[in-house]
Amino acid sequence: MGSIVINSNRLELWSSSSQEDVDSVIRAVYRQVLGNPHVMESERLVVAESQLSDRSLSVREFVRTVGKSDFYRSRYFEKCAPYRFVELNFMHFLGRPPQSQAEISEHIVRCIEQGYDAEIDSYIDSDEYQSTFGENLVPYNRGAMTETGQSQVTYNRMFALDRGNSQVSSAVKSSNLLYAVATNTSNKIAPASTNLGGSGEANQKTFKILVQGSKFDSPRRSSTTTYLVAGDNMTSQIQRINRTSGKIVSITEVV
Repeated sequence: MGSIVINSNRLELWSSSSQEDVDSVIRAVYRQVLGNPHVMESERLVVAESQLSDRSLSVREFVRTVGKSDFYRSRYFEKCAPYRFVELNFMHFLGRPPQSQAEISEHIVRCIEQGYDAEIDSYIDSDEYQSTFGENLVPYNRGAMTETGQSQVTYNRMFALDRGNSQVSSAVKSSNLLYAVATNTSNKIAPASTNLGGSGEANQKTFKILVQGSKFDSPRRSSTTTYLVAGDNMTSQIQRINRTSGKIVSITEVV
């Protein structure tokens, strides 16, 4: 017996799974990818749910559909700071926090240059996703669990992002990891009652954004432009760069 496998946070769907099992998977995907929201009936992806039920859609493709939904886009891409959007993508799709400033910069650049869909695809089409979750395992927050080779820094960062079922991801619009990732340091584990809005010390740091090929300040022809930006102005500066033909090469903290 047992057409569905549940081992701690691991939930996998099989060809023999019952409709009750499929419903459990659907709820788990919504909870993981959308960050513990209340999903109204009108917001459910009924076509994709039906395709998952008849096995014409794998769990991985259902995750992709949820990630590209208006629900996800409006809450995390349109209303959150770029750093917050990327760090939540790591948590929602790969089940871990970003490991380095280079990882975050890579995804911010991809989103700006290739667009929203390419950013979502980059997680789900990655070798990491395939080797960890495959086609029919629901992503789970593995960064908060003990894994071979996992550092305490990873655990602390995951705890900063994921405070359990009581926290809804969309309630926090600013980055929780901006300072820790940029400086390659560990987050302090704060009590659950602490405001995790990402304001304060992290957003008061200064960052250097290196841009190539920007047409801003035209007709000046400069192949490389450097911007010094306060953390709390990061969103508006990236939006300005995005309106030019500039390519963000790196984002680093100014020590």
